[in-house]
Amino acid sequence: MLVYPSGVDVSSSVLRFLSTRLRQYRRAIGSHWRRLSAGRQALLTLAHLRVGRTYAQLDRAPR
Repeated sequence: MLVYPSGVDVSSSVLRFLSTRLRQYRRAIGSHWRRLSAGRQALLTLAHLRVGRTYAQLDRAPR
């Protein structure tokens, strides 16, 4: 179980699944780089879906 700094519990298996799918999608569209790794993007996406905060609000969460 991974925990986002805002206290959101995230299943590691779901995080791995989503990270893999994001990497496959990036490869399919020919994306050369992203600011966040696929794992970090997946974690933020799952945290957003779980608590309904925007990415900016998640960024300001206590660490």
